[in-house]
Amino acid sequence: MLSVLRHRTYRRLFTAQVIALVGTGLTTVALSLLAYDIAGRDAGSVLGTALAIKMVAYVGLAPVISALAHRLPPRPVLVGADLVRATVACGLPFVTEVWQVYVLIFALQAASATFTPAFQSLIPRVLPAEEDYTRALSLSRLAYDLEMLFSPALAAALLTWITYNWLFTGTAAGFLGSASLVLSAAIRAPAPARHSPGLLSRATRGTRLFLATPRLRALLALTLAVAAGGATVMVDTIVYVRDHLGRATSDVPLALGAYGAGSILTALLLPRLLARTGDRALMLPAAFTSAGLLLALAAATRAAPGAWAWPALLATWAAFGATESLITTPTGRLVRRSAAPGDLNTAFAAQFSLSHGCWLLTYPLAGWLGARAGLPAAALALGTVALAAALAARRLWPAPDPDRLTHVHTALARGHPHVAGALRTGDGWRHAHAYVIDDLHHRWPARTAAD
Repeated sequence: MLSVLRHRTYRRLFTAQVIALVGTGLTTVALSLLAYDIAGRDAGSVLGTALAIKMVAYVGLAPVISALAHRLPPRPVLVGADLVRATVACGLPFVTEVWQVYVLIFALQAASATFTPAFQSLIPRVLPAEEDYTRALSLSRLAYDLEMLFSPALAAALLTWITYNWLFTGTAAGFLGSASLVLSAAIRAPAPARHSPGLLSRATRGTRLFLATPRLRALLALTLAVAAGGATVMVDTIVYVRDHLGRATSDVPLALGAYGAGSILTALLLPRLLARTGDRALMLPAAFTSAGLLLALAAATRAAPGAWAWPALLATWAAFGATESLITTPTGRLVRRSAAPGDLNTAFAAQFSLSHGCWLLTYPLAGWLGARAGLPAAALALGTVALAAALAARRLWPAPDPDRLTHVHTALARGHPHVAGALRTGDGWRHAHAYVIDDLHHRWPARTAAD
């Protein structure tokens, strides 16, 4: 996996990503302490609202910002987003009111909604070889998982020497370091897209691409399935550990660590697994596994916990981490395969927005239903959602899913460059090529037969 770091440009971009992730992790810890200083016992409500603002910014702004920035080269977009994030981080220590936290968090997440899709769309151009790109995706997933484990530990160590306000300074330094590495990387601007529609059309282009492509529609369902399990872990771990099992607070990080360990181990194995089996053969079973884990959790939670309950929880959380890695890591491969080069930024922005929409649905289910109806009811509801999503994904994603599809153009005139060499049929021009939704292909062929 690490062999991909021999590529100089990717190495600098990956390092920029890691530094920014650590900075973000420090912000998460510092923000919780800041909220407690401002709101006291209402700190949980403040943080919950801040997370909701984060998700709303991700879901609503990513496609719009991508549409506004579609003609800009990637370097100034990435650097500008990092500079905005660094500026916001520097401002957080000076807030004195809750509303100021909300405003700054919205600005911070708007910048992240700009940076992440642009970064994701850049990597396939930097690493055009499928094997290298797969390794990069696994390495990126590994970075996210290690950040979840490393940043809280780093923050805890730093807080023995400094006050939490200085963590925001570390965050700003991380974003500035990310910006400098992006500036030093050799990045080529993509070829400009041939289409130049209005803002609304550009903002919705990626969503229309997703809804018109069978494998991407299935990807949304798969994301919903994995979000059901992930939300259970992120929202309800403390309730399972402290209230249901009656264990110490110090066991909460162990449970979250098991989740991260399952994801990390899977990310390390994925490049070889994908080379042998392919995306569909791994992602669909992972979705059904996530649903099964949730339904089993609902049943187990109804029973009185015994000596078996704690090891079973750790194993279940590790399995949740594995299923999330199996589904989220290959996502970039599916998006790259399903979009024209000029539409990659738009497609990744849509994936970023729509995937966070899934989490925006499952987070409240895990939290509100767990608090009002109990943990078994929450697990049962989320398991039902995950099972329905897995069944939908299996139906939406055809088993024969070739890149090269035979199709007929009925609206293109003789002499159009795209149908050069095509076979004339009764109602148009018949030919085959690697098929994606674009200006010349608005619908998926009724029969997905390879030529």
